[in-house]
Amino acid sequence: MSYDSSDSGVWRNDGGVQPHAYDPYLHPELFRGVATRRVFAFLIDMVVISVPVILGYVFIALFGVVTLGIGWALFWIAWPASVIWAIVYYGACIGGPSSATIGMRVMDLELRTWYGAPGYFVLGATHAVLFWITVSFLSPFVVLVGLFNGRRRLLHDFVLGTVVINNSVRAPVPQAARPY
Repeated sequence: MSYDSSDSGVWRNDGGVQPHAYDPYLHPELFRGVATRRVFAFLIDMVVISVPVILGYVFIALFGVVTLGIGWALFWIAWPASVIWAIVYYGACIGGPSSATIGMRVMDLELRTWYGAPGYFVLGATHAVLFWITVSFLSPFVVLVGLFNGRRRLLHDFVLGTVVINNSVRAPVPQAARPY
């Protein structure tokens, strides 16, 4: 049973599923170059995630020297903190108003659900976790799946029901007013 807001607040029991919001055959420009841009966005995001982690390790190392080795006990918390930082980064960025990580924003990409809704924190965090799990076990297949479908969705995109689109095509920049 689902609620249909277009029928003036009536409930429907037809099992209706929302159609895909982004059709690669009607709007191929939404998916043009997405696979390549995702690679570069991933690399940018890895730099953004790695910088605080490296600074944290350097701090712990220096703190250990200052405390004559006692501070090095913090190294046991560095790896779990790094994982939490990455999950929070993806969740906060994809759950933010632009539905994109910093790398995705630089490459002008946006993550949406298959029916067109913007991302949210849990979706972003789950997207990151599922990406790392699938890459760990099915490394080449995760990327190869994207080469054989019109929406350029990767394996974890299919599982989560997400799609990455060109943001510049979806939301063109408004023209500046002409001075008369």
